[in-house]
Amino acid sequence: MRSTLLLLLLAVSFSFGAGTEPPPRRPNILWLVGENIDHDLGCYGAKNVRTPNLDRLAAEGVRYTRVFATNPACAPSRSAFMVGMYQTTTDTHNMRSHRTDDFRLPPGVRPLTHRLKDAGYFTANIKTIGGKPVGTGKLDLNFVNEGPIYDSDDWSALKSKQPFYAQVNSHEVEYDIYDRKSAGKPRVEWVGEREHEQIATENNVTPPPYYPDHPVVRQEWARYLNAVSGMDRRIGWVLDQLRADGLEDNTVIVFFADNGRLEARGIHWCYDSGLRVPMIIRWPKNFPAPPQVRPGTVNDDVISLLDLTATTLAIAGVPRPPGMQSRIFLGAQADPPRQYAFSARDRIDETVKRIRSVRDARYRYIRNLIPGPTFASLNRYKEKCFLIVPLMRELQAQGKLKGPPLALMAANAPEEELYDLQNDPHEINNLAGSAKTEHREALLRLRAALDTWIVETGDRGGIPEPPEVYAPFEKEMHEWFGTPAWFNR
Repeated sequence: MRSTLLLLLLAVSFSFGAGTEPPPRRPNILWLVGENIDHDLGCYGAKNVRTPNLDRLAAEGVRYTRVFATNPACAPSRSAFMVGMYQTTTDTHNMRSHRTDDFRLPPGVRPLTHRLKDAGYFTANIKTIGGKPVGTGKLDLNFVNEGPIYDSDDWSALKSKQPFYAQVNSHEVEYDIYDRKSAGKPRVEWVGEREHEQIATENNVTPPPYYPDHPVVRQEWARYLNAVSGMDRRIGWVLDQLRADGLEDNTVIVFFADNGRLEARGIHWCYDSGLRVPMIIRWPKNFPAPPQVRPGTVNDDVISLLDLTATTLAIAGVPRPPGMQSRIFLGAQADPPRQYAFSARDRIDETVKRIRSVRDARYRYIRNLIPGPTFASLNRYKEKCFLIVPLMRELQAQGKLKGPPLALMAANAPEEELYDLQNDPHEINNLAGSAKTEHREALLRLRAALDTWIVETGDRGGIPEPPEVYAPFEKEMHEWFGTPAWFNR
C-alpha cells in the first residue's frame, strides 16, 4: 500500500514538475486584439511585412480565413463582440454614442467579462509588461454605465489569479496618421525598429487597384505594413512573458482584429477590406483540444466576429445565455457553421450613413440605404489623416482619375452592390446588374438573407438619431481636424 502511494506521488510530481502547481481546472484565456488590420500577416501570404510571432502562433494553432466584423469601425464592433449581440440590436450601432447619457444595455445583455467573473475568472486589460507598452487598455464601447469591465490592468497578478481572462489591445495600426511630420515612417517608439530596418517601402508595395498609382498611395501603403510589423513585435513581448511566467501551457490564445484595414476604403466601409479580420487560435498543452483545433491547420468557415463571445464562454465552461446572437464554433457543442456573416455601418462621427452587408463564402452583397456618395462623403477625420482622400479629390478635379478610382469617387453610390470575391478579391466589379444566372441567383439569395436578418435581429438603424445628438460631432471634428476648403465652396 505504501509503495503504491509513493508511485502515485512520483507520477503526479513527474506530470506537473517538482515544486510546481498543477494546471488550473479551466484554461486561462488571452485575447490579443489587433486594431485596424486585414489579412496583412506573413501567415496569410502578405508580402513586405515581418510577423514572425503571429506566423509562429498560426503554425502552432488554427488560422481562420473568413472572419468578419459586424461593423467596420472600432466602437460599434467592440460593443458587439464584448456582449455577443449585434450592435444594431442593442442600440450601440452609431460611432461614439451613449458616452454621456444614461443609456444601459437591454435587459439580459451583459459584458463578457462580467459573465466570466461570475464563473470565477479574474479579468484584466493589460497595458504594460515589465515596463514595455504592449497594450492601450482601450475600451471604446458604446455603453459606459455597466460598472467596471475588468478587475485589473496588472500582468503580474495573472499567475496567482488563475483561471484568468486577459485582453491586450494592441496599439492602433495608425502609422502616424495624426502626425505628418514623420511621413513615411512608423511610430519608432512603438515599433522599435530603425528606419533602415523597415520592410515595406514606396518602391516594393502594390496597393489595390481602386487607388490611383501615385507615390502618396504607395507611401501610405508602406507605412501601414510597417506598422503591422511593429504590432507583431509587441505581441511577441506578450507571448515571451506568457512563456516565461509558466502560463503558456494553460492558456488559450486568441488573436484577432477589431475591424478591417486602416486604409481609406477599408475602415468605415462594408467591403472585405473594412470587415475581414485575421484570427488565430492556439490551444494549450495542458488541456484537451476541441476536435476543431489541430496545430497548423486552416479553417475556411464563414464566422462572424460576434461568435467569439459565445465561443469564449464555452471555452470557460460557461453556458451561452438565452437569446445571445453569438454562435459557438469550437467544442463538442459547436453550432453548425454559418452560411452568412452580417455587418452594418451607421453614423461614423459626423458622417451619417446607413449601409448593410452580408457575406457568404464567395459573394458580398452591400445595400446603401441613404442616397449620395459613400467613399466621397465628408468625414473630417479621414480628410485630414488619410492623405489618399484629398489626393483623390485633387486628381478628380484635374480629370486625372479613371477606372475603379474614379468610380470610387462617385457622387451617388449604387443602391446595391454584389461582388464575387473568388474572381474579384478587391471588389471593384459590381455585379448587381449582371444578367448572368449565377449572379442573379446570388443577388436574390443574399438580398433575401439580409432582409430576414434585419427583421429577425430588430435592426434599430432605421430609427434616426435626433439632430441634437449628432450635430455636436460636426463642431468637435472641425475643431480636431478642420473642414476642407472644397466643402465650403
